[in-house]
Amino acid sequence: MQEHGTKRKFILKFEGCYHEHYDALILGEGTLDEVKSNTIVIPFNDFEALEKTFEKFGEEIACAVIEPIAGNMGVVLPEKNFLEKLRDLTIKYNSLLIFDEVITGFRFCFGGVQKLFNIKPDITCLGKIIGGGLPIGAYCGRREIMELVSPEGPVYQAGTFSGNPVSIVAGLKTLKILKENPKIYEELDKKGKILEENIKNLPITINRFGSMMTIFFKEGPVKNYNDVLKCDKEKFSKFFWKMIEKGIYIPPSQYEAWFITYAHSYEDIEKTIEAIKGSIK
Repeated sequence: MQEHGTKRKFILKFEGCYHEHYDALILGEGTLDEVKSNTIVIPFNDFEALEKTFEKFGEEIACAVIEPIAGNMGVVLPEKNFLEKLRDLTIKYNSLLIFDEVITGFRFCFGGVQKLFNIKPDITCLGKIIGGGLPIGAYCGRREIMELVSPEGPVYQAGTFSGNPVSIVAGLKTLKILKENPKIYEELDKKGKILEENIKNLPITINRFGSMMTIFFKEGPVKNYNDVLKCDKEKFSKFFWKMIEKGIYIPPSQYEAWFITYAHSYEDIEKTIEAIKGSIK
């Protein structure tokens, strides 16, 4: 409802971040020009573009949405203080900050990246882990925002899987296990470190945070979507099929993240290391 909204017209998003198939955020072929005109897209990790955008449009930016650790262009980590800068600017210009933690929520700790980095967004989107492997999605935020949602407020929201009992039971059980066994996160990070340490001298770039990583066929750092576009996708395709031959199934696209799970054994990690070395050789 316009009278309950910010009356601002712009959404700010970042190149390479994916926020589901919502026209104003996916901006694909077929998206109406009038929808595209209300979305500002800037590079991930670009401090200068971030500051200039808020200087120019800050009073009209309703919200900024970001994957705090990007997982849909491969794994791309935020530069030091980038998320803090974004939070400061959204506060300064009274814009909402939305953290899309569908991938990162409960993956590195019992909470999200916001807990690890001590940054409090206005709205958080969650999925994946909170469903224990079953379809689910959730959003949460400040009380005054959530009170605008029906039945308390005028904004109506519903969906096929809203409150699905099977997903909810699986999710609650998963979260209970994670809360009662914090060493699971230490174990996941340990396996990630072992994997990274044993392949870091290969002619590749590795981006990793905890149990989430990507191998890029590129020299030098990968800090944004433009860097990802410069990666050798033909090499990655050959690498993918070599790994398949060795019995290891990795994401078929360099735009997807790898995930180490608690179910992976140390033997699985060693097998993966040897497969990577052999495939790249």
